[in-house]
Amino acid sequence: MDFLQIGVVLALVVILAIPMAKYLTNVYSLEITKQHSMFGKIERVIFKLSGIDTNDMRWQQYAKALLLSNLVMFIISYIIIRFQGVLPGNPSKIDSMEPLLAFNTAASFLTNTNLQHYSGESGLSYLSQMAVIIFLMFTTPATGLSLCMAFFRGLTNQRSIGNFYVDLIRSITRVLLPLSILIGLVLVSQGVPQTLNPTAIATTLEGATQNIARGPVAALESIKHIGTNGGGFFGVNSAHPFENPNGFTNVLEILSMFLIPAALPLTFGYMARNKKQGWILFSAMGLMLLVFLSITYINEKNGNPALEKIGLSQENGSMEGKEVRFGIAQSALFTSVTTAATTGSVNNMHDTLTPLGGIAPLAMMMLNCVFGGDGVGTVNILMYSVMAVFLAGLMVGRTPEFLGKKIEGKEMKLIAIAILLHPLIILVPSAIALATQLGSSAISNPGFHGISQVVYEFTSSAANNGSGFEGLGDNTPFWNISTGLVMLFGRYFSMIAMIAVAGSLLAKKRVPETIGTFKTDNSTFLVILLATVLIIGALTFFPVIALGPVAEWLTIR
Repeated sequence: MDFLQIGVVLALVVILAIPMAKYLTNVYSLEITKQHSMFGKIERVIFKLSGIDTNDMRWQQYAKALLLSNLVMFIISYIIIRFQGVLPGNPSKIDSMEPLLAFNTAASFLTNTNLQHYSGESGLSYLSQMAVIIFLMFTTPATGLSLCMAFFRGLTNQRSIGNFYVDLIRSITRVLLPLSILIGLVLVSQGVPQTLNPTAIATTLEGATQNIARGPVAALESIKHIGTNGGGFFGVNSAHPFENPNGFTNVLEILSMFLIPAALPLTFGYMARNKKQGWILFSAMGLMLLVFLSITYINEKNGNPALEKIGLSQENGSMEGKEVRFGIAQSALFTSVTTAATTGSVNNMHDTLTPLGGIAPLAMMMLNCVFGGDGVGTVNILMYSVMAVFLAGLMVGRTPEFLGKKIEGKEMKLIAIAILLHPLIILVPSAIALATQLGSSAISNPGFHGISQVVYEFTSSAANNGSGFEGLGDNTPFWNISTGLVMLFGRYFSMIAMIAVAGSLLAKKRVPETIGTFKTDNSTFLVILLATVLIIGALTFFPVIALGPVAEWLTIR
C-alpha cells in the first residue's frame, strides 16, 4: 500500500507537469498568445499605473530591476514586522518583532527561503501575515520564475532575455494567483481556516481556558506550496491540522509544491524546440529524487535502533515526530518533495528522522538541483549541464557547445562562481558555529547529531529551503545574522551570475550542428550529467555527511 500511495502521487506529478509546461511556455512567450486576450487588459492597467516600460531589457537592466525591486520589498517588509505592535490588523495584540529577528524574517521571505526563527501564530500579526508574508510568497517565486525565463531565453536563442517587470507581473497574474485561489478554495472546503477573527478562546471539559490560534490560513497555505515558499502560519507548519487536515490535503500540498518545478525542465524543452532535451533534464532530476526518496522511506520504515533498544516497538517504523494520519509513506514522500523542490514546508519534524533518513533531505539541499524551487532549481541543473558539456569537450579536445552556443571561459567562470559559492556559504559558517560558543550553545543534542543540526540550518538557508532540524535554538543574534546573510548571498549572487550568463549566450551566434557536435538530448548525456552533479556536488559535502548523519548512525546501531 505504501508503494501504491507514493507511485500514484508521483504519476500524478508527471501527468500534470506536461500541460503545465505547455501553459508556462505560452505565459512567458515574447510573442502575442491567446492568453493576452484573457490577462492583457489587467496587466496593461498595472503597467500604466506603475509607470512600467514594457520594452525588452539588456541583461544589466534586467539585473538592476530585479535587485532594486527586491530591495524596496525588503525595506517595506522590515518596517511592517518591526512595528507591527503599533500598526492596525493586530487583533491578538502581538508585540513588534525585535530588530535582528525582523532582519532575519524579512531576508528569509524575500529570498523564498521562509526560514522561521519565530512561531507563526504568536510571532506575527494578521497585517504582517498578509502584507509581508503572503505578499512576499507571491513576489519571490515570481522573481525566481522571471530569472529562470531570462536564462531559458539566453540558452534557446530568443530575441532578448525579456523584461523583468513584465515577467514578474505575468508570473503572478497568469500562474501564481489563479492557482493559489483554486488551491485555497479546496483547502477551505477541507476545514482549513480563513478568517480575520482574533484567537478563539474555548473552555475545555476540565474547565480550563484554551487559546486557539486561527487566521487567514488557507490563503497563506495555498501560495506557500504553489510558490515553493514553505513558511507556516503555525509553528509546526503542515503537521498542524489547521494547515493540513487529512490525507487528501497532504497529497494536494505535495502536488502543489511539485507542479511548477516539475514542469520547468519540460518548459525548457518546448522553448528550445527540443522536447527530448527537456525530458533528459527531467529524468536526471527524477532519478536523483527516486534514490533519495528510497533512502528516506527505507530507513524510516525500518525504525530507529536507539528507540528499539529502550523497548519502544518499531513495528510500524520510526513514528517519532510524525503524524499518525500520514504514516511513514506520506511523511517520507512529503519530506523528499519539500527538500527536492526547496519548499521547506514540513508535515513531520525532520530533527526526529533517523540519521540515514535525514541524509536524503540534507543531500538534496546540498545539491540544490533536484527540481529545486520555482525557477532556480532548473537553472541549477542547467548550470551543471553546461559544466558537463564543458568537461566532455575538454576530454575530446573540442570547443564545448550547448544548444548551438559555444561555451567559453567567461560563461564557465560565472557558472563556477555560482556552483562553488553554494558549499562555501554552507561549510564556512557551519565551521564557525561549531567552533565557537556563539553557535554551539544553540545545539540541543551535542555530538554527531549536533553537527547535523548546524549543517542542516545553513544548508537550508543557502538552498533557500527553510526547513530545519528544529531542536536547534536558533533565535539568537548569531543565528539571526548569520543565516540572514547566507540566505541573501545564496539567492542574489547566483542570480546575478546567471543573468550575466544568459546575456552572454544570447549575444553569441548560433553554431551549426555538425557530425562532431556533442548531443545533449540522449542517455549518454544523462549519465554524464548525473556524474557531474555527483562528483562536483556530492563529493564536496561528503566529509561533513560522514561526520554528522553517518557517524550518528554508527553509534546507535
